Amino acid sequence: MSSTLWATPGHPSAKVILAAAAWAGVPVEVPASYEHFVDNKKPEFLEKFPHGKIPALERPDGFKLFESTSIARYIAGLAPNSGLLGGDLKESALIDQWIHLTDTEVALYVALCYQFVHGYLTPYNKAIHNNFIERQTRALKTLNGHLATRTFFVGERITLADIYIAGTFQVAVSVSIDAPIRAELPHLIRHLETIVNQPKFKEIFGPINYVEKGLQYVPPAKEKKEPKPAAAPVPKAEKKPKAPENDDEEEDDVPAAPKVKNPLDDLPKSTFNLEEWKRVYSNNDTRGAGGSLEWFYKNIDKEGFSVWRFDFKYNEELTLTFMSANQISGFYNRLEASRKYLFASAGVLGESNNSVITGALILRGQDFQAVMEVAPDWESYAYTKLDLENEADKTFFDAALAWDLEVDGKKWVDGKLFK
Repeated sequence: MSSTLWATPGHPSAKVILAAAAWAGVPVEVPASYEHFVDNKKPEFLEKFPHGKIPALERPDGFKLFESTSIARYIAGLAPNSGLLGGDLKESALIDQWIHLTDTEVALYVALCYQFVHGYLTPYNKAIHNNFIERQTRALKTLNGHLATRTFFVGERITLADIYIAGTFQVAVSVSIDAPIRAELPHLIRHLETIVNQPKFKEIFGPINYVEKGLQYVPPAKEKKEPKPAAAPVPKAEKKPKAPENDDEEEDDVPAAPKVKNPLDDLPKSTFNLEEWKRVYSNNDTRGAGGSLEWFYKNIDKEGFSVWRFDFKYNEELTLTFMSANQISGFYNRLEASRKYLFASAGVLGESNNSVITGALILRGQDFQAVMEVAPDWESYAYTKLDLENEADKTFFDAALAWDLEVDGKKWVDGKLFK
């Protein structure tokens, strides 16, 4: 009996699964009646596949599986003699290696490029779009180099790595990998055309749509506004007699708002010079004899300044690590009004789609809110006061400033300073 693959026609990941099934001789059917964003939101679908994602596989014996790479690997495993998973443990590991690289460094950025140019990710940013293209191109050059002396990625036969990479690259050349970039990838082009034109795959993958120029973002057309009818001419007011030259000029009707004094300026004078600290930190190693941390502990005024840990509350929303670093920069920009009261060192720890933002603050006074609330999004972070007499707090603080902090197995990958 056939397995059921819930997917939309032409879904790139579904093509890979169907190609693996065709090569392995495993019967798989895609229901023609499936309607995405309708059927996958129904209770009976969510009961089987709680996240509502496609492709999703349902076996005749009731076994269910989602996530496309897992499904393709499972299908390939149903026919061990197909060679799709390699001939031994080493080949199997190499297959997983090439698939994982393609998934994280090509497929991800192709999808982001597509979403960017079609307005699904806003606001559009050309620099970030270019970065996405550069990241996938770098990985594609690695794949191309590997194929310089090989027909297939692992061994002398088609494996799941070949199917997965060809399926991903077929999408890339229709979105972001244009003619100039393809000229640098001759071995990968040869591999793509070899795989998709296999008799068992040709109908599944269909023709290759090479773009001469990568898809570009086009701003939406501005809505045309109906011209307002011309207003009736206003009668000219009588001229007021000219005031005597020694009279003051007429003031605005609304007086200017008085300048609000920051309450932090009323705190007792501190012996700790924050600007001097920033210079010391910038010009010296952080750790070690004569380092900036040594200077800090000799000079800190614990009454006039306090030290805090801050953590982003919504780490589950973070995606690419460089975008998370950009988020820190944006937060710092919104703290500009507190620059003379604050020093911050924050980092992104972990990896793309599994990272956290955390860091340390040195700020004027004992109340973090007085310094941080100038940023509209200050409440997106949790603040914990650090006691530098406590070994755990001191270790965190030192590592956040030295940029070698590690939290729950997540290592520092990028950092930003506010100084």
